[in-house]
Amino acid sequence: MYEFKVWAPLAHSISVQADDRPYPMSGPDDNAWWSVDVDSAGPGTDYGFLIDEDRNPKPDPRSQWQPNGVHALSRVYDQNAFRWTDQGFQARPLSSAVIYELHLGTFTQKRTFDSAIAKLEYLRDLGVTHVELMPVAAFDGNHGWGYDGVALFAVHEPYGGPDGLKRFVNAAHSLGLAVLLDVVFNHFGPSGNYTGKFGPYLTDAHKTPWGGAVNLEEAGSCEVRRFFCDNAQMWLRDFHIDGLRIDAVHSFVDRSAIHFLEQLAVEVETLGATLGRSLVLIAESDLNDPRIVTPRDCGGFGIDAQWSDDFHHALFAVLNRETPTGYYRDFGALAQLAKALEKTFVYDGSFSRYRNRIHGRPVGNLSQHRFLGFIQNHDQVGNRAVGDRIAQIAGIDRAKIAAALVLLGPFIPILFQGEEWAATSPFQYFADHADSELARQVSDGRRREFVAFGWDPATIPDPEGRETFERSKLDWNELSEQPHAEMLVWYRKLVQLRRSTPSLNDGEPGNTKVAFSEEQKWLCMTRGSIVVACNLDSIPRSTQAVSDVALVLASRSDIALEGGGIILPPDSVAVLRTNAEA
Repeated sequence: MYEFKVWAPLAHSISVQADDRPYPMSGPDDNAWWSVDVDSAGPGTDYGFLIDEDRNPKPDPRSQWQPNGVHALSRVYDQNAFRWTDQGFQARPLSSAVIYELHLGTFTQKRTFDSAIAKLEYLRDLGVTHVELMPVAAFDGNHGWGYDGVALFAVHEPYGGPDGLKRFVNAAHSLGLAVLLDVVFNHFGPSGNYTGKFGPYLTDAHKTPWGGAVNLEEAGSCEVRRFFCDNAQMWLRDFHIDGLRIDAVHSFVDRSAIHFLEQLAVEVETLGATLGRSLVLIAESDLNDPRIVTPRDCGGFGIDAQWSDDFHHALFAVLNRETPTGYYRDFGALAQLAKALEKTFVYDGSFSRYRNRIHGRPVGNLSQHRFLGFIQNHDQVGNRAVGDRIAQIAGIDRAKIAAALVLLGPFIPILFQGEEWAATSPFQYFADHADSELARQVSDGRRREFVAFGWDPATIPDPEGRETFERSKLDWNELSEQPHAEMLVWYRKLVQLRRSTPSLNDGEPGNTKVAFSEEQKWLCMTRGSIVVACNLDSIPRSTQAVSDVALVLASRSDIALEGGGIILPPDSVAVLRTNAEA
């Protein structure tokens, strides 16, 4: 026997079709839920809902298995059947994390959870502590970034389905690796979203760049919020995920007395206490609003950490020799990079030319471990016209500088797949929509977006072309070639230094001091006993005098200590250690 339940306040009548037979459902109850027990149903039963006079069954909004795609029938899945062997696993504290973001479809040639498992030992040996998966919720088509998910409780079948994800998490935990999952709670994808047939999941009162906004505050929002909170708890409880990265929280519109993020934080904290596990929430936000990561008892939302866009933008803008466009117009000075390293937000109540308004507020006394730092991620690579990476844009030498500032800086570092060996494969925007008109709109929209920035339309990859997806897959054969092998050694040494040096694990504000010369294009970041000295000029530079130091790491062999200072060739970085922490 299996009880089918669905929230459907918009329905006048509803039946469940299970194994080709319709069963009328009773309801609605006071909360607009419908239900029916079906004696013959159980794990493996295919089903869908017949709403009013529509005889075409619709998949369950809370379906946990869509083996035949998001437009097809749902299948009952038994969450208790998998045999876990990770009892007692505890993730490392987020404050000591080195996070590695990967996309299942391009991380390996076979694009499955099982093929990715074979690379987990490599990640452990690199020094990674947390593996972050880009979204795996079911979406239309075989391949895509995953941010257009529509069956949010189901795992994308081409990756290996729900059991595949459980095998991946179980294997990661066996190697001491935590797993974070990217979830999208701000919109549904454009194809395969049937929630509007059941209830007011979306609202026309607000818009997002991807379509209608999720209903977090209007009539019916209580059950919509419940839908997303239950979804978060499912990943953490049933799939043993150790934390969630919540996409684009700046697109939430919620004027409720208790903000959705606060509600989610409370429920995840309660779940963690119940399970005896440390669970974390990480937000993506471009609001520069510290309330997101301020503890609830101090008036914040209680999210554990958020991505730090200002640090990325400030770092990228000084490394990139191109004329800044878009939001990079607000950056480009070493003074801004220094402020990001010392104060976290560059725009903390100051005027943004790009936004044409005042933006942000100071983070105050918040630990810098509340923020995640990076030079590459899926957005910052994939949202460029051709998906090129920092090593192609700025060169290998400057990519090494970026790595040193990210991995030895004050923020929790994130690496993006292949970054550590300066992978040459791009990460381009790709999708696989069966609807030819939707596919055409996606392709045309992408082309128009970059033609407006001066790109030749012939050079812009077609996101709906299979070749765009294929060329975005990592080429693991590069690991044994130069300069990739050299870059991998550089990353491993930086990660090892971070994880073994106390001052590099101190996130307290004030622990990071930065000196620089805008004219001579050098910058020195000091974190306790560690000094990271960078030269971004085209000629050798001597940085400020540093006494009684030892050279720990050098990006080039011709870097030398001389006369109480250090001589840095063009586009180079050196890591020094003082006697304070020998």
